Amino acid sequence: MSELHVVHEGSRDAPPLLLVHGSGASGATWRPMVAALAARHHVIVVDLPGCGQSPPPPSYAVPAQAGQVAALLDELGLRRVAVAGHSSGGYVATALAEQRADLVRSITLISCGPSMDALLPQPLILRALLSPPLGPLLWARRSDAMIRKGLSATAVRPIDVPDDLVADLRGTGYRTFRAVLRRNAEYITARGVPERLAALRVPVLVVFGAADPRWKPASAQRYAALPDARVDLLPGVGHLPMLEAPEATSELLLQFTAAATR
Repeated sequence: MSELHVVHEGSRDAPPLLLVHGSGASGATWRPMVAALAARHHVIVVDLPGCGQSPPPPSYAVPAQAGQVAALLDELGLRRVAVAGHSSGGYVATALAEQRADLVRSITLISCGPSMDALLPQPLILRALLSPPLGPLLWARRSDAMIRKGLSATAVRPIDVPDDLVADLRGTGYRTFRAVLRRNAEYITARGVPERLAALRVPVLVVFGAADPRWKPASAQRYAALPDARVDLLPGVGHLPMLEAPEATSELLLQFTAAATR
């Protein structure tokens, strides 16, 4: 039985849509979009291993995380699922399709850096939180305000951070977050996401904030060479389209999933 924490929204008879959060976050990242998505989908919001309310795994390697997600979908009896991943959640979505093509109908990548050379210098607050020797000390003393400030550092527009997301982030340990980041880097260093997707026959939607401060926004165009890919840039949006522009992001995702189910 899968140990991953999962929340279901919408009719179980509707087309399934799996939402996968980014590094060290939780399913609460998607909260501003869930109501709109659940009007047309059976929405499955998962907390990845060691994040939110899911227990830590033996390995944070991206393929291992994807394997746990596959086990969850098998347990739910779901096939041909639309999968959307934010940031490194897109790596898990891609690895899921690599392992189990039968489970994935389409992939939406939101703010998903294609390779390590697209990574920008990180905001000062994030560098302080993640770098030893001060990182572990600051991490242990994070206030809710500091967590909100850290999230906002990757956004361009003002954002309203859900309280349950702050609580989930507070529960994510420093070592867990560092391990997740290392394993994500290993995955896209071994092979970039566009190259991985090129080997798969799956429709792809790429949504990127045109002002993303974490990944070079122009790097989104690397996905445009894929035969079944659509790339959309959101003007004036940073790394968190789900919180910065939930309506526009939801509409793009719904248009894509509707077309992908025909």
